[in-house]
Amino acid sequence: MMGVVNLDKPVGPTSHDMVGLLRRLTGMRRIGHAGTLDPLASGVLPVLVGAATRFSEELTGGGKRYEATIRLGWRSATDDGEGPIERGGPLPEMDAVPAALAHFVGEQEQRPPTFSARKLGGRTAHRAARAGEALDLPPRRVTIERIDLLAAETGDDRLDIRIDLRCGPGTYVRALARDLGERLGSGGYLAALRRTEASGLTADDSVRPERLEALAGAGTLEEALIPVGRLLPLPHASLADDDAERFIHGSVVRLDEETSGSGRRAVFAGDRLLGIGVVTAGMLQPDKVVVTADQ
Repeated sequence: MMGVVNLDKPVGPTSHDMVGLLRRLTGMRRIGHAGTLDPLASGVLPVLVGAATRFSEELTGGGKRYEATIRLGWRSATDDGEGPIERGGPLPEMDAVPAALAHFVGEQEQRPPTFSARKLGGRTAHRAARAGEALDLPPRRVTIERIDLLAAETGDDRLDIRIDLRCGPGTYVRALARDLGERLGSGGYLAALRRTEASGLTADDSVRPERLEALAGAGTLEEALIPVGRLLPLPHASLADDDAERFIHGSVVRLDEETSGSGRRAVFAGDRLLGIGVVTAGMLQPDKVVVTADQ
């Protein structure tokens, strides 16, 4: 069994819990995911089954889309609703919010949350923070492609704004909420998050855990598997049978120099994914190979 499950992770479980669910339903240990979602977040979690785990790097590295609710007027030690939470500064005028959001569109340095899985000097940030020894994490370069303001709701002591966010890999939406609150002088934290797109998958086409349970009970779990070759964000190379055999056994294969170009390719024999290769001067060098038994 090999493929990707477009799982709609609910609020509450961890991404690792969802991996455990698929291990239980499939009876396989070789299960992973492409892009962690925090317990308070829901939405698209690509779960990789079997040899699809070999392509985690390619599936994790693309752009993502989120629907997020940011609560202004409060601050959180974790930058989300897990807290502890404390009152922030005065609420901003609504007219100031669009310009503040626009400030974060583009490439920029972003400071990761104090409570995150980032490591520094061999120590994990969230563990150090819980021990009262917050790490001074270096900023990371991220790209936010677009932020659309969807709605706003004002309470006596808060301003909740809901946004549609499109961003590159490695972007912390919690950090964006924190930084927006700092820019507006009100404080802010991430109150709700749903990932709507990742790895070429959308929330509209996702499958909830209870549906997977039902498919497994009926012996039809493979219906939820998407061929990983469809999702790889790479140009394709197609090989004839003889060259396909050489490729999966680690041999370099010559391609048509007029059409091969250079760089990484998802390699196929017909509809069957063979793996990933690197093209240089018309020669295809195997990088990651999927053997027939994994198909």
